[in-house]
Amino acid sequence: MNKILEKRQLSENVFYMKFEAADIAENRKAGQFLIVQVDTELGERIPLTIADADAKAGWVAIVFQVVGATTYKISKLNPGDYLAGVLGPLGTPSVIEKYDAPVVCVGGGIGTAPLYPIVQAFKAMGNTVKVIIAARTKDLLIFVDEMKAVADEVVIMTDDGSAGEKGVATIPLERYCQEEVPPAEVIAIGPPIMMKFACASTQKYNVKTTVSLNTIMIDGTGMCGGCRVSVGGETKFVCVDGPDFDGHQVDWNNMMMRMKSFKDKETESFHKCRLEAEAEKLAAK
Repeated sequence: MNKILEKRQLSENVFYMKFEAADIAENRKAGQFLIVQVDTELGERIPLTIADADAKAGWVAIVFQVVGATTYKISKLNPGDYLAGVLGPLGTPSVIEKYDAPVVCVGGGIGTAPLYPIVQAFKAMGNTVKVIIAARTKDLLIFVDEMKAVADEVVIMTDDGSAGEKGVATIPLERYCQEEVPPAEVIAIGPPIMMKFACASTQKYNVKTTVSLNTIMIDGTGMCGGCRVSVGGETKFVCVDGPDFDGHQVDWNNMMMRMKSFKDKETESFHKCRLEAEAEKLAAK
């Protein structure tokens, strides 16, 4: 059982949650993730990337979007409540190197949160780090202040121009790739379609690009095979071989097709869970 210490709503349907997890906080590394279970032994297990942690204080933070029944249930918990189970840290940590050229980190939507520990790690290694944060509108931007506090440069992009520049993440990304000293590495985390186009942009300039994948996952230890992806023509398992991969080698179309497999069931379970919660609230009045 992991006690919840803090909960904040960052944007529409996106929540920040801090909870006790001393062992995980002490051992986690940038890029790793957790398997979280919200209620009983029969509850669904979902993968959530670590957004922040404090080894001395013994806490870990996650950022999640309400898209299904389990994330809806987690969003209804408050400080003082408990998560039934948290397993981690899982996955292969991000490879953090010292470069002579800048590192560019691209966060799309909720993907900006798991990008934060990676930005911290590259800065701690002594790199110049430039960050691009993209969202549909200003109300969906997250971790802007956190990124500005650690990165050398932060560019804000919104589809509707309500904050920063109007447009998508690939616009400033291409600018960086065209500079006299192009990025030594680009790290992109966000919706699959954003990562796909980011990789298409950097590939034109032969810039190394790493992506963090968040696929369908059940056990998080490589046994179920649900998270498999094709990378460079080989089958890889996101939970143990990743979540970081060479973005230029990922079969994006295959991955995005697989991620739609349970979308209808996810939507159905979300609406069912929400209706049951509303019925219980009415019955209690």
